[in-house]
Amino acid sequence: MKTLKAQDLMSLEEYHKQRPDFRARVLAHKRNRQVALGPSATLYFEDRLTIQYQVQEMLRIERIFEAEAINEELAAYTALIPDGRNLKATLMIEVPDADERRRVLRDLAGFEDKVYARVAGFERVAAYADEDLERSTDDKTSAVHFVRFEFDEPMCAALKSGASLSFGVDHPRYEHAIQLKGPTLAALLADLD
Repeated sequence: MKTLKAQDLMSLEEYHKQRPDFRARVLAHKRNRQVALGPSATLYFEDRLTIQYQVQEMLRIERIFEAEAINEELAAYTALIPDGRNLKATLMIEVPDADERRRVLRDLAGFEDKVYARVAGFERVAAYADEDLERSTDDKTSAVHFVRFEFDEPMCAALKSGASLSFGVDHPRYEHAIQLKGPTLAALLADLD
């Protein structure tokens, strides 16, 4: 997948003009890039378009227009763009009530290390979590993690030939799995080109 560079971004003025249409396009695009892992966890899969939107929004909110600062934002976010052999996602544990959320995050310590992908006919692919910085402690997990699933050539070939793809988590206090179908599967397979 093509990376994102400063010249691919809109200026603040241009983004202001195009933001409503660009935002609508990105939100529609994101609908097919979400995978619910049970009632409280969701994988939000990133790609070049979702990351461009995130960077454009950060530049707009923080009024960043200097080249060096733009490059810092790009360096922070472009690591989340898949490279054709992996899928990358923001993993969120979403519990609306604050007291309940604190309890759940304690109960799910180590959650991010129990997330996996599976291509039919192959062993599980464990998620690489939080490579940029540690977000959890021994006593609790974080509500937000960044994860990467690496696939080898035979797995990619199998997926492109129609093998099923599923995601799951096998934490002792939270076990869920889902097999992808339809537009979500198609959207994620496009990241493997």
